[in-house]
Amino acid sequence: MDEKTPYVLGTGDDELQRLGLQHRLWSDACHAACKRAGLRIGHRVLDVGCGPGFASFDLAQLVTQRGAVLGIDESEPFLAHLTAQAKCRDLPQLRARPGDVQQLGPALAGEAPFDLAYARWVLCFVADPAAVVRGVANALRPGARFVVHDYFNYGSMTLAPRSVFHDRAVAATRAAWGHRGGDPDVVGRLPAMLQDAGFTIEHLDVHQRIGRGTDSMFGWVDTWWHTFAPKLVGMGLLAEADAHGLLAELSSMRGDPLRFAHCPPVYEVIARRN
Repeated sequence: MDEKTPYVLGTGDDELQRLGLQHRLWSDACHAACKRAGLRIGHRVLDVGCGPGFASFDLAQLVTQRGAVLGIDESEPFLAHLTAQAKCRDLPQLRARPGDVQQLGPALAGEAPFDLAYARWVLCFVADPAAVVRGVANALRPGARFVVHDYFNYGSMTLAPRSVFHDRAVAATRAAWGHRGGDPDVVGRLPAMLQDAGFTIEHLDVHQRIGRGTDSMFGWVDTWWHTFAPKLVGMGLLAEADAHGLLAELSSMRGDPLRFAHCPPVYEVIARRN
């Protein structure tokens, strides 16, 4: 991976496939949060750090062709996927622009204001999440909502029974994000960022999920580590033996109803632009 790329997970085909599965498993939370935030037909929506567009496709269908969705992301391969899929899915209301989410102003020239903004697992990866929040505030009309799904207490992620291989991989993941300026506990700082940017928090909750060896949610954890553990080894943050031990343990868990993964808590924040 390019050390200059802020997205530590990379933008290759393996990550594209992982993100697709991840969205399918978390799309219910996205839909429910946006419904709670008042998303409706005709709204203009900003998808902050849209990646390959899996959430964008759903948002575009929800606002219909009477509305509009604009995705912003730095990855050219991801934006190419979004644009191609928008055409295939007949979603002319969905567009994408390249841009650094920490500098939304230039990317959004001539586009604001928006009725809703959505950011999922974006703030945890950037060096200046407060700049993202300020940029979103400037892009929203007064009274519009900002919906965030992101991490806090990431270190609580574990396997049951516990695994030393897994715990080492979690520690290596936190180090990898930190080396690139990210923060897997960013939601702990988010309320203050929102207040400083002119938002009022209307809703704060947490999604805590587990994945038994027989559940589809286990696939979220399983594909995460099969995608990322080798990258951690390549970064020199995880021993190859520990990565092999972790992947072997996960393989042995598949189909076992007596073992489960405790997923990282995903916090949900809905804030109103004052």
